[in-house]
Amino acid sequence: MEWRDQGILLAVRKHGESAAIIDVLTPEHGRHAGLVRGGAGRRMAPVLQPGAQLDLIWRARLEDHIGTFKVEPLRSRSAAVMSDRFALAGLNAVTALVVFALPEREAFAPIYARTEALLDLLGQGALWPLAYLHWELALLEELGFGLDLSACTVLGDAAEDLSFVSPRSGRAVSKAGAGAWAERLLPLPECLLGRGAAEDVDVLAGLKTTGYFLENHLAAELGGKPLPEARARFLARLSARAAEV
Repeated sequence: MEWRDQGILLAVRKHGESAAIIDVLTPEHGRHAGLVRGGAGRRMAPVLQPGAQLDLIWRARLEDHIGTFKVEPLRSRSAAVMSDRFALAGLNAVTALVVFALPEREAFAPIYARTEALLDLLGQGALWPLAYLHWELALLEELGFGLDLSACTVLGDAAEDLSFVSPRSGRAVSKAGAGAWAERLLPLPECLLGRGAAEDVDVLAGLKTTGYFLENHLAAELGGKPLPEARARFLARLSARAAEV
């Protein structure tokens, strides 16, 4: 068995004295693990950095074996995060959430494309939080837990004052439609609709909503696993940054 693809390095762990097992996200073969001989050595350390773009050749005797990777660097993203703790927290949130959410060896080409584009924005602090929010929204959509923000689920019209999301259905609710139920609904900031300003506080409101569906719908489907701590750490850094403004 053999295939060639490119991919984003998600995680690395040492295996034995000198090898490493890597987890990558590829457009054609999905999230895929494999052994890299010599991967724990100093020569490979600069190459096997989370977020790196790699050229990959995977080989195995049988399809269900873990197999081995031959890797060549295509693009490093370490420079964008080396001296930027906010960018590093964002990178860790993305890679951890991909490992958490995606089944192994199942291709999700739209998620791959969005993830690559998002990681290429690392270091652009003004743009990145909003891009990350829409990445989480797209992740939910691709995995079957998408939100319907096109119209008010109560009044049935595409109201201009869509302000909430139903935690049960994932559908938008207007202020008029919410009525006395407003306090039980999730926030729907303008930036989640793709319009209006996107200050950090607005992005955080959007991430409260996407986080609810990640935790109570996606994670529940995966057996109730807790969301990765890396996501919470990124939100904490974003919250601290918002408080400084």
